[in-house]
Amino acid sequence: MGKKSKRYRAALEKQPAEPLPLDQAVEALQAFDKAKFDQTVEVHMRLGVDPNQADQIIRGSLVLPNGIGKQQRVVVFAKGDAAKAAEEAGADEVGQEDLAKKIKDGWTDFDVCIAAPDMMGLVGPLGRVLGPRGLMPSPRAGTVTPDVAKVVSEYKAGKVEFRNDKGGNVHAMVGKLSFDKTKLVENIDTFIQFIEGLKPQTVKGAYVKGIAICATMSPSVRVAG
Repeated sequence: MGKKSKRYRAALEKQPAEPLPLDQAVEALQAFDKAKFDQTVEVHMRLGVDPNQADQIIRGSLVLPNGIGKQQRVVVFAKGDAAKAAEEAGADEVGQEDLAKKIKDGWTDFDVCIAAPDMMGLVGPLGRVLGPRGLMPSPRAGTVTPDVAKVVSEYKAGKVEFRNDKGGNVHAMVGKLSFDKTKLVENIDTFIQFIEGLKPQTVKGAYVKGIAICATMSPSVRVAG
């Protein structure tokens, strides 16, 4: 592990020792010494799921009430009226074979990839490029859809995707450190409640085992359950 900066070490001294109620946790996070840029805030949840069981995969997407403070770059695979609607909704790039070739050649300068169902024959072979980067369109995540324009609008408004990792953890961007505390609390609470609502019936024991929030260059702050 690399040497921590003086600012980070100072923040560690302010790191609360115990989990805090969400509003107090956000206050503690915003009290750390600021970096020279507006840091991204993330929420991390440790879940009691078995990632090897298909019925315990926690995956999906939701629109946060106050956005994420970032303009997401969205590309869309669509044709005809759907392509035109995606462009009008604000998609950064819309295409078919031309877009597929560009991505196959290594271009991934975007945050979200959306596809109309009739485009999956073209998009499927791109899994080798898009999959490892978490960009592959998926019906479960809502990024394979006949209403591409609606989904483009949602991502432009602050929609986030999530999927548990091999350790059963889920995480998501929930805003910027400069956000008003109330807006950050609302975004984080919305995400937590959404994940809690996805509890698989087959999970035994505790479902949510731990929650923490952090910023790009700050220590984490644990949130009381």
